[in-house]
Amino acid sequence: MKDGLVNFERPLQGQNVFVTGHTGFTGGWLVEWLRAIDCSVAGYALAPETDPNLFTLLDRPQRFSRSDIADINEHEKLRAAMKAAQPAIVFHLAAQPLVRRSYRNPLEAFATNALGTASVLEAARSIDGVKAFVCVTTDKVYENQEWPHPYRETDRLGGKDPYSASKACAELVTRCYQETMAGLGNGLKIASARGGNIIGGGDWSEDRIVPDYYRAVAGGEDLVLRNPNAIRPWQHVLSACHGYLAIASYLLSGEAEEAGSESWNIGPSDATPVSVQELVSILSEFSNGPKVLVENADFHEASILKLDISKAAGRLGFQSPWSTRETVRRTSEWYADYYDEPAKAITALAQQLQEYRQALRDA
Repeated sequence: MKDGLVNFERPLQGQNVFVTGHTGFTGGWLVEWLRAIDCSVAGYALAPETDPNLFTLLDRPQRFSRSDIADINEHEKLRAAMKAAQPAIVFHLAAQPLVRRSYRNPLEAFATNALGTASVLEAARSIDGVKAFVCVTTDKVYENQEWPHPYRETDRLGGKDPYSASKACAELVTRCYQETMAGLGNGLKIASARGGNIIGGGDWSEDRIVPDYYRAVAGGEDLVLRNPNAIRPWQHVLSACHGYLAIASYLLSGEAEEAGSESWNIGPSDATPVSVQELVSILSEFSNGPKVLVENADFHEASILKLDISKAAGRLGFQSPWSTRETVRRTSEWYADYYDEPAKAITALAQQLQEYRQALRDA
């Protein structure tokens, strides 16, 4: 395209954007994409918990119009930061995203994922000029039936573990603001994005398979799998960001005026998701993999999770151009660059973003 933009990027170009969770893994990639289309980005989040982390790696002057390191449940501070940023669009990514940690500290999961979501929504609906709000949740908001077919947006919400339950609560809070509270405020349009399992360069979170894999490789240690046969909808972090941006673009369109409450599944385009064991096998094709050990999980995890993305594909035109295998290859290349020389990983991120966007333009 002549201006170099993908269609869904055009309504977003040059907008003021507020991102909660900008210090996190997905937040880091989303900010880079927003900056690539000339958005002014303000961020609000807790400080990164891991060392290394993507936020510090990408840190440079002028990356943000402002960056607040604070808790989303500090409501007045959050509202003041959002008002100062004057955003047209809010992406809410701040969360406690770890299943195992939610068992250790369930109150943290509910306070952050449910009450924190309410805090961000309340701030957004009270500030003039905010037009669109994308609340990022997870594929784990569905009441898991262990059935083989993919979950659709109309399926029942639920959660056996504190993480899943707290994210399902976030969906209910979002629905309340969609259907009632936004109309009592500035009338902003709200949607939730239920993303599949995200992988890609720059994730060092605990108890996630890809960071665990590369920590084992780097440290010469064994890789422990808790649930090797679990099936998940793996997608590259750029695929997730693609979906979130497409949703925001839709919310700014006239079509969204008549849509009412909306939730969207954002996941891989592959017809057959792969298991944890299969993912590790593909990773090992692109690097010298560690020895793999299997231990029984000490907490409940769903065995089968699949997402039906036909709604997003049909109405948003969302479809990732990268297969699971391509996603794993790109992820492996990023970590190889990082462990060779961290500065190379910054260049690799920019290149992967450029190549993903080019694949969308070529589609």
